[in-house]
Amino acid sequence: MVYELKTKEHDGDVFEFIEAVDSPKKREDAYRLLDLFTETSGYPAKMWGPSMIGFGSYHYKYESGHEGDMFLVGFSPRKAKISLYFATGDPDRTALLERFGKHTTGKACVYINKLDDVDEEVLKELILQSMTFLQKTYPEGTT
Repeated sequence: MVYELKTKEHDGDVFEFIEAVDSPKKREDAYRLLDLFTETSGYPAKMWGPSMIGFGSYHYKYESGHEGDMFLVGFSPRKAKISLYFATGDPDRTALLERFGKHTTGKACVYINKLDDVDEEVLKELILQSMTFLQKTYPEGTT
């Protein structure tokens, strides 16, 4: 059985997606994040899956043979919290998160309630550091 990734880049309109966010505050934060991620990453925003906004991409291949493409960094203004997506397995992420502000973490995600809860300069550092980690880990497949 071949596993097919659900999270794929597509031609969905990022602005239409953000405009559909119910909460005016979350919508405002999404536009601020869009500017922050675009400016910091140097990549244009692209829709990935039904609800993720990603920047850049890389091709990964695990020892198991599983491979695919994913964005370098991204975010999603979800109903409950805003999800920020950074590299998994990066040992340097913890030190930055200690200075980040109010957040919780999952395996690949960092969750925030609102952008005002965190330090935007540390967010920029997280974006750059995550991109650097992935570009070193997957040098051939990074765009």
